[in-house]
Amino acid sequence: MAGSAILRCLIREGYTKTITRTRQEVDLMDAKAVAAFFEAERPEIVVDAAARVGGIAANWEKPVEFLLENMTIQNNLIKASADSGVRKLLFLGSSCIYPKLAPQPIPESSLLTGSLEPTNEAYAIAKISGIRLCQAYARQYGKNFISAMPTNLYGPNDNYDLQTSHVVPAMIRKIHQARASEVPEVVIWGTGTPRREFLHVDDLAGACHFLLQSYDSPEVINVGFGDDVSIRELAETICDVLDYRGNLVFDASKPDGTPRKLLDCGKLSALGWKPSIDLRSGIRNAYDWFVSSRWASAAGSCGAV
Repeated sequence: MAGSAILRCLIREGYTKTITRTRQEVDLMDAKAVAAFFEAERPEIVVDAAARVGGIAANWEKPVEFLLENMTIQNNLIKASADSGVRKLLFLGSSCIYPKLAPQPIPESSLLTGSLEPTNEAYAIAKISGIRLCQAYARQYGKNFISAMPTNLYGPNDNYDLQTSHVVPAMIRKIHQARASEVPEVVIWGTGTPRREFLHVDDLAGACHFLLQSYDSPEVINVGFGDDVSIRELAETICDVLDYRGNLVFDASKPDGTPRKLLDCGKLSALGWKPSIDLRSGIRNAYDWFVSSRWASAAGSCGAV
C-alpha cells in the first residue's frame, strides 16, 4: 500500500527513472539477491517501505515472524544501500515504536522512554532497530539515511484479509459484508474507546516526497494527520460512508491495544508540510478501491454507495 502510493506520487512529480521489483523478482529476505540488485541498478535514492505488517491479531500470534522478517528485510536494504553508494535513504518506521503510555500527542523524543504496547511489541522492536541502524550509518559513515514515523495508514492497495489486516480495512470489509448480506449487527474488537490517528496513504506519499527534498537529519520525524478519533467514531464513520444501518457490537473480551496514539507532527509542520485528505473523504476513496478489487468479490457483492 505505502510503496505503491509513493511510486504514484513520484511519477506524478516527474521522476522518470524509478526502479521497482516485485517480491518474486527480488526476495528481500535474501541478502545476496538484494546486494546483486543494488550492484546492478545503482539507485541514487531509496525509500524503504517494505515490511511484514498486520493488525493486533497477526502481531500477537506471530511475533517471531514479525521480528525476523522485518529485521532481515531492513538490514539487507539498508546495508546494500550503504555499500552501493546510495545518496539518500528514507526508512519508514511506525508510530508503534513509541511507549504504550507515551505523552499525547507523542513527540519524537518519546522514543525508548518506556515500555512498548505488548500486542505489537515485536514489530515495534524491529522498526526501532531499523531506525538505530540508519542513525548508526549516519554517525559512523556520514550517510544521509533518514527515518519517518507514519501514523496508522489506510487507502488503495490495503490488505483486507480479516486475519492480518489493520483496523480500517478490517472494518470496511466487515461492514461491507454485513450490508451485502443484510446482517443486523457487526462485531468490533475491543471496547471502542481507544483513540487512533489515521493518515491516507496518498498523504504519506506526499510527505515522503517532501522529506526527500527537505529533510536531512538522522533524527526521526513523525508523519501524521494531527487529529484522532475513537474506534467507535471510526466504525460509525465507516457505517455512514457505506450506508450501513445495522448495530455495532463491541467485544470487550478482545484487546484494545494502546489507549491513545496521536503523533506530535510539529516538526514536520514547521518545515512546511501538512496533510490534505480528511478521514471521511479518505474512507470513501479506500472503499471505492475496495469495491473494484478482488477483495470485494471475496467479501460478498454489493454495489458501491
